[in-house]
Amino acid sequence: MRLIIVDPGHFHAALLQKNMNPALDRRVSVYAPLGPDVLDYLGRISLFNSRKDDPTNWELDVHLNRDAMELMLRDSQARTRDSIVVLAGRNRAKIDRIVAAIDGGLNVLADKPWIISSRDLPKLESALRLAAEKRVAAYDIMTERYEVTSELQRAFVNDPDVFGTLEHGSSSDPGIRAHSIHHIMKNVAGMPLKRPSWFFDIEEYGEGLADVGTHVVDLVQWTAFPDEAIDYRRDIRMLEGQRWPLVLTRDQFAQVTAESRADDLAYFCNNSVYYAIRGVHVRLEIVWHWEAPQGGGDVYEAMFRGTRASIEIRQGIEENYVPQLYIVPAPAARADVFPAVRRRIAQLESRWPGLGVAESGNEMRLIIPDEFRVGHEAHFAQVRDHFFDYVKSPESMPAWEIENMLAKYYVSTTGVEMSQTRGTQ
Repeated sequence: MRLIIVDPGHFHAALLQKNMNPALDRRVSVYAPLGPDVLDYLGRISLFNSRKDDPTNWELDVHLNRDAMELMLRDSQARTRDSIVVLAGRNRAKIDRIVAAIDGGLNVLADKPWIISSRDLPKLESALRLAAEKRVAAYDIMTERYEVTSELQRAFVNDPDVFGTLEHGSSSDPGIRAHSIHHIMKNVAGMPLKRPSWFFDIEEYGEGLADVGTHVVDLVQWTAFPDEAIDYRRDIRMLEGQRWPLVLTRDQFAQVTAESRADDLAYFCNNSVYYAIRGVHVRLEIVWHWEAPQGGGDVYEAMFRGTRASIEIRQGIEENYVPQLYIVPAPAARADVFPAVRRRIAQLESRWPGLGVAESGNEMRLIIPDEFRVGHEAHFAQVRDHFFDYVKSPESMPAWEIENMLAKYYVSTTGVEMSQTRGTQ
């Protein structure tokens, strides 16, 4: 299999190549317009190839052209049945590029989001339908499914002896609540991150819920209704959305983009959304900050409330900003839930050896061995390697993945549009 990188405007494209895989050709075709985006990508690959520990050995065939996508589609030498087109960067036109690549008989592994407007839902449906007709694999990069606390949360939510059944909840006390925080300034693969100025154009890149929020919406469906197809027309009811800006000073904007502007920027990257999925009330909040606190990083916290216990990921100061999983039983169920947790851990140890639990008052915290905390950057290779199975056999992609992609982007795009109609909080 061979990677084809097209216009790598986001560092996620490079993270797919942070390590090698024997199933991949070390030669990679790159098509991009000349500019800072492709230079940043090339710099990251060079660092991977030259690092002291476990260096990669990628060989890049670089084609610089203003119309990179068109050039790639015309280049028959790069395109084979097992080629994988990687798209990561500008989001507004991404779905058109996805459709063009699939129509050309190419597999597509594209970063989120595939769409940032509900107007493009029909294009997304067409892309997925076309992939089935062409017998190619098309997939979005949902890295957060590979975070160990997310995997364990899913396991315990779907253990009725521990969790019971999912509470439907209400507006003030939802059955599912999640909170996600990202940061503008950060280091990625050992390098300070420079963001292109178009990253801050919400018409080009999308608001927070439409972009990073897709991970959170995906985890709700994937955790609460595992391996089940969600029909967004029937199963989802959108109820409320809000938005508010992160104000970047001129100096901050210049620091992260290396470009200047005349005034401060009100960057509308923050959203909250309230909706119901199969009657379960869900509240999500997607927030961007300028920079993480000392020792901290991006944050994901989530609570799924069951009739017997709540299963919660926390990542605050008390957790030293490291995600931890807690089981909080209903008072009347404590005597039954604690033994059920220990039984479930014994079953899970075959996959996560050394998994344990610590009791503290009326809750339990899972003890997760460090070897399973591989970090966000490593999840990109995990998604990539899992995708190879679908490239070899496109029919093996579960039907629920297709339906749930549509449901996910319905929530993320419609939620943003509801917040824009409502106005700023």
